[in-house]
Amino acid sequence: MPTSRTYGDACGIARALDVVGERWALLVVRELLFGPQRFSDLHRALPGASSNMLTDRLRELENHEVIRRRRLPAPAASTVYELTGSGRELEPVLLALGGWGLRFPPPPAPVHLSATSVLLFLRGSRPPDRLPATYRVELDDHVWTVRVRDGRIDVEPGEPARADACLRTDPTTLNALLDGSGSLPAALAAGNATVSGDEAGLRRLFTAADSGTAAHP
Repeated sequence: MPTSRTYGDACGIARALDVVGERWALLVVRELLFGPQRFSDLHRALPGASSNMLTDRLRELENHEVIRRRRLPAPAASTVYELTGSGRELEPVLLALGGWGLRFPPPPAPVHLSATSVLLFLRGSRPPDRLPATYRVELDDHVWTVRVRDGRIDVEPGEPARADACLRTDPTTLNALLDGSGSLPAALAAGNATVSGDEAGLRRLFTAADSGTAAHP
């Protein structure tokens, strides 16, 4: 059931933790950084959270106006969760916390890596050139538009109007391509990725993340 525990401390840090300090709360916020998600999407992205736990966190975050529920119009007609303006203000806090957390070793295998985590890693990279390009990236049956423009990388959910290249893979494989621990030929040979279009452009995109300009998720 939802918690109403408090630190009873007037410090702003303690008051913030009263709102987002419960287990899974900040990871729910992370998963909503790129846009609205259904309950099933959030549960798949956070497999370690039980349905009841996730329901409690969502209710608490909604009560504190960090997130809100919205009913999509037909034909989707499903309920999604999205960040409010207040919730959006947590983004730099989360990114800073993620960078700080990299000093600690990762948990023992097997570990889970969500698409959002990998795409945040990619978005924090700087492209090696300023040539504009658009890529269609499909991860876990969800499609993302990745744009390189003005020396930065933008990521948003949904289909691009046009794409210079298309990549279909899973978050773990994409992460290996981005951090340099895997190669595209090996991923293609193993059937862990499929590519169409400008493969050289995709390789440049991977180089951007592997250049050390972004924090590993």
